[in-house]
Amino acid sequence: MENLAPQELARLIMEVADRAYLTTMADDGYPRTRAVLNLRNPSLYPDQADLFDRHRQDFLVYVTTNTSSTRVAQIRRDPRGSLYYCHPKRYRGVLLVGDLAVIDDSALRHALWNESWTMYYPGGPDDPDHTVLRLSPRRVEGWHGSGKFDFALGPT
Repeated sequence: MENLAPQELARLIMEVADRAYLTTMADDGYPRTRAVLNLRNPSLYPDQADLFDRHRQDFLVYVTTNTSSTRVAQIRRDPRGSLYYCHPKRYRGVLLVGDLAVIDDSALRHALWNESWTMYYPGGPDDPDHTVLRLSPRRVEGWHGSGKFDFALGPT
C-alpha cells in the first residue's frame, strides 16, 4: 500500500470507507458537516460500481439526500464544499475539495437507487424528496499512517 501512487491510494481509501462526511457552507459563513452514504464503496453498493468506474481519474462523486434538507439550500447558495472519507482503524483518510451541485436527472437517480431507501423515499427513485448531489473535486488531500498526499485535479 505504501508503494501506491497518491491517486490510487486515494481511490482505494474511498472504496473501503464505510461512510463519508459532506461539508457545506451555511448562511453564517461557517461549515456544516454531516455523514452521508459512501456510494463509491463497491462492497456496500455493488450496483453503483460501474457508474463510479467512469470517474476514476476525475474523482467525481455522487451522493443522495433529501431535497428538503438544509444542505440542498446551502449548496444552491454556495457550491463550495468537501467530502471526507476515512478508515480510522487503519489511519487513512481522503478529503475531496471542490464544487457541489444539485442534479435533477431521473436516470441518475435510478442508477444510484437502493431499494432499502424506500423507507425514506416512499415514491422510489423519483420521489420528490430524493435528490442527487455531485461533487466535482478540484483538490484531493489525504493521509495514510504517517504519510500525506495532496494533488490538484482542476483549477484551484
